[in-house]
Amino acid sequence: MLSAPGRCRRSAAPRLLGLWLVLAGFTSTGGSEHAATAALPAAFSDLLPHFLVEPEDEYIVKNKPVTLTCRSTPATQIYFKCNGEWVHQDDHLIERTVDPATALPVMQVTIEITRQQVEKIFGLDEYWCHCVAWSTTGTQKSQKAFIRIAYLRKNFEEEPQGKEVALDQEVLLRCHPPEGVPQAEVEWQRNEDLVDPASDPNYFITTDHNLVIKKARLADTGNYTCVAKNIVARRKSNSATVLIYVDGGWSEWSKWSACGADCSMWRSRECTQPSPGTGGKDCQGLDLQSINCTSEQCPQTVSGAEDVALYVGMVAVALCLTLLLIVVVMVYRRKKEGLDADVADSSILTTGFQPMGIKPSKPGVWAPRPRRPPHSKNSHLLTIQPDLTTTTTSYQGTLRSRHDTAGKFSMTNGPLLDPLPNGSHTLHNGKLNPDPAEFVSRLSTQSYFKTLPRDVANTSYGTFNFLGGRLTIPNTGISLLIPPEAIPRGKIYEIYLTVQRKEDLRLPLAGCQTLLSPIVSCGPPGVVLSRPVILSMDHCFDACLDNWAVRLKKQNYEGAWEDVLLMGEELVSEPYYCQLEAETCRLFSEQLGTFALVGESLHMGAAKRLRLVLFSDAYCSTLEYNIRVYCMDDIQDVFKEVMQMERQLGGRLIDEPHVLLFKDSYHNLRLSIHDMPQAHWRSKLLAGYQEIPFYHIWNGSQRYLHCTFTLERLSLSTCELTCQLCVWQVEGEGQSFALDFNIAKDTRAVDSEFLLMDSNATALAGPSAFQIPYLIRQKICSSLDAPCPNGADWRMLAQRLKLERHMSFFASKASPTSVILDLWEAQHFHSGNINQLAAVMADIGKQEAMIFLVSDGEC
Repeated sequence: MLSAPGRCRRSAAPRLLGLWLVLAGFTSTGGSEHAATAALPAAFSDLLPHFLVEPEDEYIVKNKPVTLTCRSTPATQIYFKCNGEWVHQDDHLIERTVDPATALPVMQVTIEITRQQVEKIFGLDEYWCHCVAWSTTGTQKSQKAFIRIAYLRKNFEEEPQGKEVALDQEVLLRCHPPEGVPQAEVEWQRNEDLVDPASDPNYFITTDHNLVIKKARLADTGNYTCVAKNIVARRKSNSATVLIYVDGGWSEWSKWSACGADCSMWRSRECTQPSPGTGGKDCQGLDLQSINCTSEQCPQTVSGAEDVALYVGMVAVALCLTLLLIVVVMVYRRKKEGLDADVADSSILTTGFQPMGIKPSKPGVWAPRPRRPPHSKNSHLLTIQPDLTTTTTSYQGTLRSRHDTAGKFSMTNGPLLDPLPNGSHTLHNGKLNPDPAEFVSRLSTQSYFKTLPRDVANTSYGTFNFLGGRLTIPNTGISLLIPPEAIPRGKIYEIYLTVQRKEDLRLPLAGCQTLLSPIVSCGPPGVVLSRPVILSMDHCFDACLDNWAVRLKKQNYEGAWEDVLLMGEELVSEPYYCQLEAETCRLFSEQLGTFALVGESLHMGAAKRLRLVLFSDAYCSTLEYNIRVYCMDDIQDVFKEVMQMERQLGGRLIDEPHVLLFKDSYHNLRLSIHDMPQAHWRSKLLAGYQEIPFYHIWNGSQRYLHCTFTLERLSLSTCELTCQLCVWQVEGEGQSFALDFNIAKDTRAVDSEFLLMDSNATALAGPSAFQIPYLIRQKICSSLDAPCPNGADWRMLAQRLKLERHMSFFASKASPTSVILDLWEAQHFHSGNINQLAAVMADIGKQEAMIFLVSDGEC
């Protein structure tokens, strides 16, 4: 039964071989060195090929190619097939020998595989090869060999942490090595010496690479380092200091002493068994103990005249102290009566920042209402009686009550408080314009401000009350909206907003984590808020939560960073909630503090947005001409910093910024310049391109990176430059800059128009900070907060504004409409059209929308 197929293969093999050679383009010429075909002696014509050596899995290290080998006997030809395609004949290296034991001919074929070949199919499938051997009888296939690019990432996914452990306790040091191919091997070092569990059984390394010290000894104190290595590289974690301490123990009590003259006896013990060491605790309890002796043991004493004199003196001192106390109380009461009279006459200080009768003169602009006669029947609408019971609570930071009016910031449009008859005050609209030096000087004494940078250019601050306001850092996309009623009535807070430079405040990143936003601080921390504020800041990822695990981190009072929110899994009961937009994150927060967004990619499709910016020298008097290419996170704050730096250097922007999606594929970023007129220009770059390592960009250890292309013109008279500058990620997306300009005529420095200068004030207090007038806002809230059977309430407003994803969050608030309007204000402060919001209200069917369009007189 088995001979028939064999005969069929023998008869078909020559025809199949000939057809394959024609299709593959291979020809067998006599004596050709590249021919992989050989004639077998007749004695071996019935044997199938047998593999002596088959290709094995290989790893490409850096750019070094790998060699695959196939050896078979007897064989007329051997060819490799990689990822379903035949390798060209010219790429085979052939060697023929004879097996001395069997006298069979042996054929060996080798090929080389390069990194570029493997990268071409990266992400589609693994690169594999096998060889096929022919004889006149038939064919045989070898096993598949997989070729992979070896790498070892720099950052450990989990590093060991230092510990203080008591003597004889167990110690566990965790380590999760960096991702790598092949998987990294792990070893441990103590003070740079190898930890070998075979020679010291007190150590044990678990299967998941953790180090266990079974019973801590004093000799185990030291710096422990986790070392990961594979064929590519060797990485060391940060050292973790392990301190083995000894708590002190008490010795045995000594014998009781003899009974002393005071009718007591004592005994003692010492903290010497063992003595505390290496930071261990002292002994707990008493080291000296005394008790009264029995009457039989006490020495007999007789009271004399000395004792009587002592008692008389003690009574005299007590009487003097009593008389002195009576005098102090009487003086205090008289002074208090005078002070109460003064306070009764100073009611003017208690009415500061009280809500007055205010109306909008036009949409978005407010002015004081004209005062009416004191006995008008509607006079109660103009002022609200001061709340004399309101006091200031304490917190970590500056807090001012209504009674404290000293040192307030002044307004640009006039004084903050204008005195009115009968001690009334009115609050003017305007832009807060505090003295930066005075503000920083005052806050520098506060504990919460001591760690903040003194960079006034990147800090906004102001004084706010229950009417709310807004802080903005120009040209950074960072702002803080303080909604009305967020600050309790009767309280006045000095609030700051600052963007932290990474050099000032280090945020530790683990594993594949990357920073996706600026590090922003608002404070002071610990202030009491009645409603959440909204912190707006840029982010630089593709805003697809299917690709990312994005966490909001907050710095606690001790300086450590904590995860307070996982984006996409917000809980309405938590004090933080996020609205994610294409380029902006808006954080609802019931607490002030320092925040940042940190992301970890879930797969290689996750991408960060990079902003690519080109600069050159504004003036060039030499043959050399430099073009600087900056690569930075697509965040306005970083772009602003680069623009300011180039302005100081005298640089100029030579093209509009481009955005590049940079994927988590461990591929580097390459930059090259092409198509220069060779008759006039040449590049001084020796290689074909420059390269920025993947991890330098992904880790975000530097705020911006740049490469410089140095060009040389062959004559000083050459001023026209045309070229193509390309930036791309290997096996990823790319961007191209087409440059065509005159280096002599266009000598403009960095233009302010590219900085997108924000002409708005950095701090706005009261109604001028909002588009929706305060009274109209109250009417909208009262109209939409109550549920409506036909759905014409706050839920329809959220749908019309495309905010339906946050329905559960809005519903958890006392006034859902108010929170929706807060978010609308945060989104549309610069570009919002209040008439569009009025149209939405009209579409819902609420007549209150018409109030937006009324004239000043009708209000």
